[in-house]
Amino acid sequence: MQEYTLKDLQEKYEINLDKTTKEIKQSKAKTVLLQFPDGLKPYALNFVDYFKKNIKNVEFRIWLGSCFGACDIPKSECELLIQFGHTKWK
Repeated sequence: MQEYTLKDLQEKYEINLDKTTKEIKQSKAKTVLLQFPDGLKPYALNFVDYFKKNIKNVEFRIWLGSCFGACDIPKSECELLIQFGHTKWK
């Protein structure tokens, strides 16, 4: 069984977790839904662990349904949705 770590993730992709942490804190949301494409879903729990370590009093949920890009917004009761992707925004 392959182990997925944030270090592996950051070697493959440019993901700025510090910036995302700052945005979550500034939003003052108490529930955050994290949405990932299939290639990043194996790292989802690593993301949650990182955010829980750096942000207190926020509940994180992981969307395990489909994710076909920024236009694929799931219905949720969460106050904030954060989508991660494989490709840089231009």
